[in-house]
Amino acid sequence: MGMSPSPAISVRVPATTANLGVGFDVLGLALDLSASYTFEPASELVVTGCDPRFCGEDNLVWTSYLAACEELGTAPQPLRIHEDCPIPSSGGLGSSSTCVVAGIVAAQALAGRDIDRPFTLSLATSIEGHPDNVAPAVMGGLVSSYVEDDQTVTTRWVVAPNLRFVCMAPPYRVLTADARKALPSMVPMSSVSWQVGRCLAMVSALASGRAGEIAACCRDRIHEPYRAPLIPDFERLHDRALQAGAVTFLISGSGATMLAICDGDRRAKAVEHAARELMPELWVKTLRASEHGVSVTSPRNGG
Repeated sequence: MGMSPSPAISVRVPATTANLGVGFDVLGLALDLSASYTFEPASELVVTGCDPRFCGEDNLVWTSYLAACEELGTAPQPLRIHEDCPIPSSGGLGSSSTCVVAGIVAAQALAGRDIDRPFTLSLATSIEGHPDNVAPAVMGGLVSSYVEDDQTVTTRWVVAPNLRFVCMAPPYRVLTADARKALPSMVPMSSVSWQVGRCLAMVSALASGRAGEIAACCRDRIHEPYRAPLIPDFERLHDRALQAGAVTFLISGSGATMLAICDGDRRAKAVEHAARELMPELWVKTLRASEHGVSVTSPRNGG
């Protein structure tokens, strides 16, 4: 008889957009674009499918797997990891969060465990330093999150089906560290009340699909006015997207990716066309919100 094939798993993690304008460091949304990571026991670590710079022992998927093994009390094993990530590297759609979440979930699956989402979320938050991207990557949907006593607490909503999210990634990056440095150390009390009220309204509008309410409430005062100058093409893409019918135009995460929210496919296609016409080198893709967070399958049998 032949030997049984080595166990292998595949982990899929959705792309995410954080902040959604007025939800700075609080709101995140899973999108229907996923990165896939295949894990198979091997004699030594092998990482394929990504930039050669990230194929060593410091690979984020691998280090997250090791961190999870330590937390779970399981022995790590050398792995062959293949990454298939269509998420742009310009930043703003949660590409690093997909790596972190995939590594943590792989440690559980290879130990024969089901996904423990609270454990995954808290450890991913610890590794990433903040939960706004990892929370929707783990949970799916629109997620509000905060950290209390080392635990990440979430509230989740389903986004209305009429809304489309036109993502625009330029051929350059904005480093998260630079985006953080651009922020003021203090904000006026009036900006806090402005932001809280509109953040609550934004959640309601996204869940109901009321485009007019999104347009009315999605005017950030805490981070976008300071970060927009770091993205050279923000203003002209902003103006063109609104002219083409977008409900609102935002920085996705800390950039450089930008996001136009549209009501329906027709307006989304018009915005997509206008953005490509203005910047042919732009990566542009219209996405829907995804209700699905991280998942695990076996590549050999599909389940």
